[in-house]
Amino acid sequence: MLLSYIELLELVCDGVIDAKLENINGASIDVTLDDTLLLEKHHAIEPTIDLSRKQAPEMCALKLSESGFSLPPGHFVLASTRETFNLPNDIAAEFKLKSSVARAGLNHCLAGFCDPSWSNSKLTLELKNELQYHELLLKPGMKIGQILFYRVTPVPTEHSYAVKGHYNNTLTVTESKGV
Repeated sequence: MLLSYIELLELVCDGVIDAKLENINGASIDVTLDDTLLLEKHHAIEPTIDLSRKQAPEMCALKLSESGFSLPPGHFVLASTRETFNLPNDIAAEFKLKSSVARAGLNHCLAGFCDPSWSNSKLTLELKNELQYHELLLKPGMKIGQILFYRVTPVPTEHSYAVKGHYNNTLTVTESKGV
C-alpha cells in the first residue's frame, strides 16, 4: 500500500527518513542533492568493464561548491540524497525524479528501489544528462526527486536487506560494489 501524507509525517517524526516537514507531499517526500558527486575516471588502457566479473568503473569524488557542477551532455555521475533513510522491515521505498528536472533533460538511471531494512544510508543516484547541446547545473540542496513509501508484509530478518544487502550504512555517494 502506498503511504500518504499522515503516514509520511509519522515516518519523518519517527526518523525513518530525516526529511524536512515542508518536503512532505500528498503521497511522497521530496529529497535533495547532497554535496559530493562521483565522476568516471578516463582510462584508455582498459575501456571495457566486465559486469560478470563484478567490475565497475573507477570513479573520483568531486565536492560541490554552492555554485554547483555543470553536467555536460551525455555524461553520467553518481550523486546522493542529503536525507538519510532507516527503513523498518515493513516499509519499502522508491525514488522518482522531480518532473521539472526530468523535463529539463536529466535522467535517473532506474536503480531507485529501496528494500525493507535498508538503513543508516543516503540513497545513491545514477544521473545522466540526456540533452545534446546544453549542460545541466547540479547544485547541493536542490530538490532532485521524491520518495514513495510502501507498507509491505514484514520481511523475516534472515531475508531482509539488513542481512542480504550491500549498501547499508553508506552515508555518502557510493560507487558500485559489483553485481
